[in-house]
Amino acid sequence: MTLRTHQLNFPLSRSDALSLRAGDQVVLDGEIVVTAGLPTHQRLLRCLDGEELLPMDLRGASVFHLGSFTREVEGRLELLYLNPTTSTRFNPYMPRLVRGFDWHAVGGKGGLDTACSQALQEVGCVYLSFLGGGCTLLSQAVTEILEVGWSDMLTHYRLVRLRVKDLGPATVAIDAHGRSLYDEEHAAARQQRGQILDHLATQRNKARQSIS
Repeated sequence: MTLRTHQLNFPLSRSDALSLRAGDQVVLDGEIVVTAGLPTHQRLLRCLDGEELLPMDLRGASVFHLGSFTREVEGRLELLYLNPTTSTRFNPYMPRLVRGFDWHAVGGKGGLDTACSQALQEVGCVYLSFLGGGCTLLSQAVTEILEVGWSDMLTHYRLVRLRVKDLGPATVAIDAHGRSLYDEEHAAARQQRGQILDHLATQRNKARQSIS
């Protein structure tokens, strides 16, 4: 299979999301929003319920599970790092957030579950998998901090809108057509489980025989 790499402007449009396929590589330019906060996702749901006002416009945004630390230096904001966090923690919240805010690109590391994949397909949204531990590479792609929301929260829980250049590459791990590389890997692992257990049992018996 030929590896396809796309350099795209963000926030990602629905048409661009639909043009991508699972396994494609994406390099990001433009504006993204990041947060690593479980309480942040709960707060976003309250915004959808009309219980709280949003600190920034998130309609159609590209929102990623990337932890960050920002500080103010001589009147300007400075970002110290950008690093992926595990998306599976947000499974209960993502379907409603994707639908409610009409997101066409989300991401982080570790993937999302089947209910989330269904919401992505419904809205026309991809899940991008970022390099775990790729803090230095990802941080270098940030060119500007545009906006910080909910400064009353812990730094890495805040919503931070960034301008990036050459962020990535990230892998399309769940595409907008319902294909999930995570589901495929899980299925393959389940299929091979019996063979793996049989092999381990054989090796264990050999080890016992060599000792006795």
